Amino acid sequence: MTTELNLPVESEALLTPSEVAAMFRVDPKTVTRWAKAGKISAIRTLGGHRRYRESEIRSLINGEIPAQRVAAE
Repeated sequence: MTTELNLPVESEALLTPSEVAAMFRVDPKTVTRWAKAGKISAIRTLGGHRRYRESEIRSLINGEIPAQRVAAE
């Protein structure tokens, strides 16, 4: 289950799927699959595009959020 919010996010940096993919060294489609599977949360823009909170992504990379949450596909 994907957590997708249609709420405006003030002042928090948001990343595109391509930016997240570059950080994890995976394909952008993998990032989208993770979001659809509920492994990472996504925010939908008014145009329907997914964006990811930079703080959450950095926490995953730094091991502050359990690694099994973003398992390799």
